[in-house]
This record gives sequence, C-alpha cells and structure tokens, in this order.
Amino acid sequence: MSQPLRPVIKQSRPGRGAISRDNGRFERFAREDVQDGWDIPEELPVLRTFVSDEVPRSVINYVRSPDLPFDRTLNPYRGCEHGCIYCFARPSHAYLGLSPGLDFETRLVARPSAPQVLARELRAKRYKVAPLAIGTNTDPYQPIERDRGIMRACLEVLRDFRHPVAIVTKGTLIERDIDILSDMARDGLVRVGVSVTTLDPILSRRMEPRCPAPKRRLETIRRLTKAGVPVRVMASPMVPALTDPELEAILEAGRDAGAGAASWIMLRLPREVAELWQEWLEEHYPARKTRIMGHLRDMHGGEVYSSTWFARMRGEGPYAQILAQRFDRAVRALGLDAPQPSLRSDLFKVPPQAGDQLTLF
Repeated sequence: MSQPLRPVIKQSRPGRGAISRDNGRFERFAREDVQDGWDIPEELPVLRTFVSDEVPRSVINYVRSPDLPFDRTLNPYRGCEHGCIYCFARPSHAYLGLSPGLDFETRLVARPSAPQVLARELRAKRYKVAPLAIGTNTDPYQPIERDRGIMRACLEVLRDFRHPVAIVTKGTLIERDIDILSDMARDGLVRVGVSVTTLDPILSRRMEPRCPAPKRRLETIRRLTKAGVPVRVMASPMVPALTDPELEAILEAGRDAGAGAASWIMLRLPREVAELWQEWLEEHYPARKTRIMGHLRDMHGGEVYSSTWFARMRGEGPYAQILAQRFDRAVRALGLDAPQPSLRSDLFKVPPQAGDQLTLF
C-alpha cells in the first residue's frame, strides 16, 4: 500500500509557511503525493512560485462588514508569496480551485490591467468617493510586485484622481513608492499600516517565511514617517501564548520608529486556516499547541473561530479582555491613542484624458 510522502514534502519547501497542499472545500477529488513503489531515494524539486495573469472586469470590491472601517478594497494580486501561515485570506484560493495551503503562496494570480480598470471605475458618473483600502486581503507589496509594478501603477491612478487610500503591508517594497505617498500625504490622502507580529526574527521566519524581518519593518516605519507619511503600527495578529507577551514591546518599538497610532487583532482561523495552523504548530511548537488552541476556543465559544461581527477580530471572554486592556493601557502610556484625522475625500477630481471635450472657461 502506498504511503503519503508528507515528511518528504516538508524537506522540499524552503521558505514556505504551509505544510500541505490539501484541496479546497469546493473540490470533488483529493490529490495526494504517494510513493511510486521504488526503493530508490529521490529528491523532490523545490517549490517555485508560479504566476498567472487575470483580466478583471472590476477591481473595486465593495464590502458591507459593520466591524470594518472601510467599505471598499482593491487587490492587485490573488495569493501571497509572503506565506504567512496564519493568513485569514488563504480560504479565498479555494474559489480558484486551488489549495489554501501551499498553492496560496506558490500559485499566484496577478492583475496587470488593474490600474486601467481602476481608472475606468473612478471615472464612472455614479461613483461616490470614499477611502479605498489596499492590502486587507493579500499584500500589495509582496515580492512579485518588484517586477510587476501593479501596485505602483494603481497608486499613480489614485494620486491623479486625488483619491484617499489606506494601505496595509508587511513589505518593505513600499519604500520604493515614497515619492507618490509623500505627495498624497501632504494632502491628507493616504495613511499606512505596517504589521509587526513579533520582534523575534526566528519566530517571524517560521510564521511568515518570506516577509521582511521585524527589524527591517520597523525601519520601513521610520522611513515612511520621515517622508511625512502617517503610519500605524499593527500588532496583528496576536497569537495567545506565543506572541501576545510581546504586545507592549511591539507597540513601543513602533512608536520609537515613528508610528503615530496603533492597532491589534487576535489570530483568526476561518475555514481551512484552522487545520493549516494546527499542522504548523505540530511541526514547530508541539508543546504549546494545546495551550494556544485552548485559549482560542475559550475566546470563540468552544470553537477555534467564530465569524460573529465585532467578536471575530478580538474574541470574547477573560483572555481577550485582558489583552484588550493591556493594549489600551500601552497606547495611552506611549501616546499612540490620539485619533487619526480622517482621510480627505473632498479633493477628488477626475483628471482629463485624451479625447475629452475642452471646456469653454
């Protein structure tokens, strides 16, 4: 009887977060690597990143979640090479017929026409301006952005339309776009959130294998704020009994780097992420698995995750309350509790394009 090759697969995935490539919830058939019956040792090839292109009909995604501070998002890419094992966006790959595990971080989808489609949507007469969030699903500054430049092209469109935007990232590549961001910041059109999950470089490399090191992300905060771009340090996600002891230290490091505000979110494990996360714990921190999962279940009514509005982001119960109190106390002590000014929407203006009729005045 053939045996699964999962132990061999572990050796062939350097720089990857997920351990398996289990199928998404919509697939009828399961795929599994098995031994071929030969006793000859054979090395499996290293997993490479494959990128396909998509031509979207629209790129502005409207959301109606009452616990989110925005109502529209944009994603230049599907999937994320950063490979964060805890990423709550992993289940979205199941809609593509791909695995939320290894496929999510190795089989990416780029949307090169996103800037043109964005401009078309912003020109629509029915469009009503409000801040656009980028990076809330997959990171717009993941490694492939260096070659594709889709995010930068989208930023150029937003700058030309004087459209407000909020960006979330772990990628230091955002520094490349400081010229655009600083211009927009002067008009109150942009703010950035930089996620710092831990200050431990070893833990970071295991949880988020292709993200810049924590120290490097703090330098990004420093460079952005020096250029006049308002930055929020995001202690997200907080993992109970693994990263939450660092909460105050992360906030202080972000403040020292120049961040003017802060936020936090508890670890979220929707759908396939729960199994992927527990596989990861079993490989890297087996002695802590029971304790970590126990805290999560306590915060979600006995389940590993609950999608209840407002509670899904931070959990409920004593442990979640203690962490929230620690955060509130820390931001007050560090001066990170001042409300950020709202992004401006009153400057929005559709720029002229070739073929437009000239005005008489």
